[in-house]
Amino acid sequence: MIKLTFLGTGTSQGVPVIACSCEVCRSTDARDKRLRTSALLEVNGKVLLIDAGPDFRQQLLQAEVKRLDAILLTHEHKDHTAGLDDVRAFNHITGQPMDIYAEVRVLDALKKDYNYVFAEYKYPGSPEMCLHPIDEHPFEIAGICVEPVRVWHYRMPILGFKVGRLAYITDAKTIAADEREKLKNLDVMVLNAVKHGAHLSHFSLEEALAFIDEMKPRRAYITHISHRIEKYAELQFRLPKNVFLAYDGLVVESE
Repeated sequence: MIKLTFLGTGTSQGVPVIACSCEVCRSTDARDKRLRTSALLEVNGKVLLIDAGPDFRQQLLQAEVKRLDAILLTHEHKDHTAGLDDVRAFNHITGQPMDIYAEVRVLDALKKDYNYVFAEYKYPGSPEMCLHPIDEHPFEIAGICVEPVRVWHYRMPILGFKVGRLAYITDAKTIAADEREKLKNLDVMVLNAVKHGAHLSHFSLEEALAFIDEMKPRRAYITHISHRIEKYAELQFRLPKNVFLAYDGLVVESE
């Protein structure tokens, strides 16, 4: 059994957006308050995190996460990597560096953004990270088989991840036909949809729903949601019966 916890379901700005007074940003429904997109996978007693954005600390405190075996990064944008300094807490508990899995390009970006982590003479108390390069081939973490899924974030190649019959994809705009084959016969599909109407680098809600209809997972959850999509209570009842707006704190299970 695979347990997925949505730690954050918002776009790079989160919801509410700073200084915005739109109806969604003013909503009092907790399901409309979205931290930056991230998710926790629990499989066979192991705990994997997908993306560690600027809300990393707050998210793990809210979810009461006591153990973290590895972090998978979809790409190097700051809303997916800016919280990595806080792996220090796990370094202190385990006495070990945190294992980080990402493409070489992404790892190179981390070495620049967190240069103090990889310096020859490190400042005392700096985070410890062990970087593992991955590509489009399946790999294993602590006995868990992870299959990358290549998607495109405008012109940037990034990775989604498939574990068992659960696939997690964020920040996608296009997915090639051969990669779509990996997404058939799923129990759970997580897919991004930033707003109604066309967007340069993300699926719109309409595009996401069309893709879900094509792939036909048993259940689908929409994430990476902006304040330009209606409030949860107004939109959820209009979606297909097997499609759900994810919200922060939502827990789902898959085979």
